[in-house]
Amino acid sequence: MTDHFKLQIPGAKANGKVDVTAPFDGAFIASIETGGPDAVETALTTAHELFSNRNNWLSADSRIAVLEKTAAIMQSRFDELAIEAAREGGKPLVDSKVEVARAIDGIKNCIEVMRGNHGEEIPMRLNPASMNRVAFTTREPIGVVVAVSAFNHPLNLAVHQIGPAIAAGCPVIIKPAEDTPLSCFRLIGILLEAGLPEGWCQGVVTDSHETATKLVTDPRVGFFSFIGSAKVGWMLRSKLAPGARCALEHGGVAPVVVAADADLDDTIPLLAKAGFYHAGQVCVSVQRVYAEKRIARKLAQAIAEAGNRMTVGDPTLPDTDIGPIIRHAETERIHEWVQDAVSKGAELLCGGEKIADSLYPATVLLNPPEDAIISKNEIFGPVICVYEYEDIDNAIARANGLDVAFQAAVFSKNIDTCMHAFRRLDASAVMINDHTAFRVDWMPFAGLKHSGYGTGGIPHTFRDMQIEKMMVIRSPSL
Repeated sequence: MTDHFKLQIPGAKANGKVDVTAPFDGAFIASIETGGPDAVETALTTAHELFSNRNNWLSADSRIAVLEKTAAIMQSRFDELAIEAAREGGKPLVDSKVEVARAIDGIKNCIEVMRGNHGEEIPMRLNPASMNRVAFTTREPIGVVVAVSAFNHPLNLAVHQIGPAIAAGCPVIIKPAEDTPLSCFRLIGILLEAGLPEGWCQGVVTDSHETATKLVTDPRVGFFSFIGSAKVGWMLRSKLAPGARCALEHGGVAPVVVAADADLDDTIPLLAKAGFYHAGQVCVSVQRVYAEKRIARKLAQAIAEAGNRMTVGDPTLPDTDIGPIIRHAETERIHEWVQDAVSKGAELLCGGEKIADSLYPATVLLNPPEDAIISKNEIFGPVICVYEYEDIDNAIARANGLDVAFQAAVFSKNIDTCMHAFRRLDASAVMINDHTAFRVDWMPFAGLKHSGYGTGGIPHTFRDMQIEKMMVIRSPSL
């Protein structure tokens, strides 16, 4: 596979390079060129000129042809893409293969939403002012799209940001995470190979936060798509140029309520998978489980047993369940938060000690106190906290007690219990007898409170990257 990636900005000069290494063992994977302010200016100028001259706009049929060929090329390179995603991001190969399958399906979804794209008729001839008129809307691209992506799904997140932009007819510039840029750059290369004209999708790893901010906040940006930390996302939103629209996707703590009548044989593997999948580095990973007191210990111990059976190690091996943490500093932070909870009275049922600088095992804590760091913040690691409750409304109040809200879940055989929790949980989606990390890429996916702004999911992003333009026709014959 390629071991050096060039800046994906036509006509721009790189001002340096960074090495991309495997989080598992630090092995060199590839180098990638970085761009400074001059490169960003070149990218923005190219994208803006493409959009400003409407003669340059890509026809719908040409965009469909590019996306169809892209999906076919990705399918032909399935194993290569999966290995690369596993190596650079640390997600186990079995799960990276799922990511590649999702990414290919996401490209196909972009084609599907194009075929259903249309405006609507606006009622006229309803009063004297609207007589002799007919009105309808059409959809047009919003303008230049700038995307900033996260490390944890390096291929599929890029598809979610680049794919809808191309489908909508927008030139797009993407800045992938510096830890995991290779899958994104591989996707850009495939799009160009599939016939996307040069300049319509550009990629850059910036040389500094200041350069990234310059890219995002430029007045030529029509839409800003961000996936990453809340601190950075909200800061960038505050600096957007007037008129720029945006969507932000941050993290949550994915509360789960488990009633005593839940089917534990069904519930336990779902919670264990969703809490320990990708070493917990997922924005809707199961982190906080509120279990009715009479089953809480049994549930926690069973999750711990499931975690103990998981293989932690090299993400490129087929039998690995939990891969590495993306950075060594994050492994240390996770351990400090676990130790803080234990020192304040939490019961450690499994895990709790680093295996290596990059590896942390499946960890289960029973009843961490409310003042523990882990009870108040997103752990973003392979740690599940189980809290006892006696009154479900108290559990829901505790679940709603933080400034983040994303997806939540409730497990019970009683439909009334499920509906009660659904109505009262702060969440954009509540899963009934399923885990919080469930997602298909065409459904709405939205963080609330500090967890995000706007709605993700390919059809929703596609719609956000367009404007609705109305035509009103006046004719005496109408």
